[in-house]
Amino acid sequence: MKLAHGLHLAYCTNIHRGESWEETFHSLKQDTMAVKQQVAPDEPYAIGLRLGAAAAKQLSQGSHLRDFRHWMDQNNCYVFTINGFPYGTFHGTRVKEDVYRPDWTSQERLDYTNLLFDLLVEMLPEGVEGSVSTVPVSYKGFDLSDRALGEARKHLWKCVDHLEHLSARTGKKLHLGLEPEPMCTLETSKEATRFFDQMRQDRRGDMRIEEHLGINYDCCHLALQYENPHEALGRLASHKIKISKIHLSSALKVRPTNEVRQSLEAFNDAVYFHQVIERQQGGGLHRYRDLPEALASAPEEGAAQAEEWRIHFHIPLHQVPVALYDNTSDHLLGTLDYLKAHPGTCSHLEMETYTWEVMPDTMKSRHVVDQLVEEYRWTLGQMKQHGLLN
Repeated sequence: MKLAHGLHLAYCTNIHRGESWEETFHSLKQDTMAVKQQVAPDEPYAIGLRLGAAAAKQLSQGSHLRDFRHWMDQNNCYVFTINGFPYGTFHGTRVKEDVYRPDWTSQERLDYTNLLFDLLVEMLPEGVEGSVSTVPVSYKGFDLSDRALGEARKHLWKCVDHLEHLSARTGKKLHLGLEPEPMCTLETSKEATRFFDQMRQDRRGDMRIEEHLGINYDCCHLALQYENPHEALGRLASHKIKISKIHLSSALKVRPTNEVRQSLEAFNDAVYFHQVIERQQGGGLHRYRDLPEALASAPEEGAAQAEEWRIHFHIPLHQVPVALYDNTSDHLLGTLDYLKAHPGTCSHLEMETYTWEVMPDTMKSRHVVDQLVEEYRWTLGQMKQHGLLN
């Protein structure tokens, strides 16, 4: 939905199953419209569209795009952003490290992302910027060489070239957001600034990077790194890195007692990575690739004890802390404070709690629509309290 101060808010439709365009469109007509009816029945309603490679290709063929635009006009909807992170299947099967494939070393990733922008530019309302979020270059577990990372930067520059041509032809502002995530090429705000420094070294004096390439700031992911949102966002701003989009998301936070460790088996699924970042006494951080590794760990004698675990498991924004489980909503709320203090930082906001299918029943609403409606109400309430709504 279009809000005050030029902000746009949507939920990311990656919460729904759908790898083909037919499946994707079905979930929009069934679930997204049910949410709209409860949160914005008579207002223009923004869709945060997730398009995998198969759905994007199908949407580009025949009359599908024209028909979709007609449907949006009929239902007072619009698209301003696309989640281009997951290329392939995202639900119901093992995803784990495959979510990062193909990465930015691959021509496939470039072609897919360019296609998303080709589609997006045909859907954008007049005067609205368009964003696509993408993988944070690659996954550290792939152990890329310097040469491969150089190839990734070349592909990103080619995407910038494509966006410049599209923008010149259509007059629409377009930007790609790399989304830092644990265990990836870009994890922290410092790693992001170093990578952008390398990008600028590759093409000295080419200022188009400031307009067309930036960071998709996921509150869950940066909270996992124990970053302060004012410091992280300030660091990116001082390096003239665009905040392309902000994912309003929250991670699971716990004290890893024996009781908590046992209860965390309920969050251990075979579909997604749930990286764990442990803060030890004294402030040191230890990273576990996935939740099972953290649960199997035992502190060595004399080693620093774990004070806290932050777990890459997106939990509902409105979920209140309970005895065993806390959350990182303080990072999200600090991000809203930063937006209020620094108008114009970012106009694209997207709620992204994609884990509904694998959540423990105690955190799950009766239906995904119920959860999404509650997340809208919580988010709009918090935005009002933080002075971002009239």
